[in-house]
Amino acid sequence: MRTLIFSAITTLLASASLAAPAHAARLPEGAAHNIVLVHGAFVDETSWKPVADILTKKGYKVTLVENPLTSLAADVDATKQALSKQDGKTVLVGHSWGGVVITQAGNDPKVTALVYVSAFAPDIGESLAALAKGGPATEGAKAIHPDENGNLFIDPKVFPSAVAADLPLKIAESLANSQLPLNHTAYEAPVTTAAWHDKPTFYVVSTKDKVIAPEAQKMFAARIKAETTEVAGSHASLVVHAKEVAAVIEKAALAK
Repeated sequence: MRTLIFSAITTLLASASLAAPAHAARLPEGAAHNIVLVHGAFVDETSWKPVADILTKKGYKVTLVENPLTSLAADVDATKQALSKQDGKTVLVGHSWGGVVITQAGNDPKVTALVYVSAFAPDIGESLAALAKGGPATEGAKAIHPDENGNLFIDPKVFPSAVAADLPLKIAESLANSQLPLNHTAYEAPVTTAAWHDKPTFYVVSTKDKVIAPEAQKMFAARIKAETTEVAGSHASLVVHAKEVAAVIEKAALAK
């Protein structure tokens, strides 16, 4: 399955020319050198590849967290393991469900800034289920259904238009048919820590998102007092607008 997603992203990159110049630039003085990227539900860590390639070529050390998506605790543990391997100041970034994970895991002292990309940003005691009920209903949210084991999927027929409308249809369909499920226990688990209370925060709002309504994203950004950037993209903005997302992460690397 990871091969399918990696191939899809590689195909898109080849046609979109998103990569930075081949030489690595010297990082600004005082910048966090480490970037940890946390993926959302239904996809894997290779969804971050376009952003990771840009940042790596600029000289940052980039780590892609492989979330098991079996529980909030499991995903937080995977993220904390990644943070434990960093050698200094680190920017922690989450997409979609990954925003819940970085909210819980981001109190690590190495983390100097948090970046939310089309992501949920819960407060203490809030779960993804509670946030989903409280926000505007979207095409993507309505298409999330459990299987007989309680694992959540987005209806593959709805996935391309709801999640990845600005990706080539064949790539969107490939992603739809190779989804990684999110266990319902992760969906229902409340966070017990909200790291954004104590860290500089940044938010990328995707204004054409049909999974997390743009209005909800703006609410999250305002509540966490984030420096906000808007991109005219779908829930897959981390791929289609990789340059803009990478630029926000670079700005966060200079946060104090």
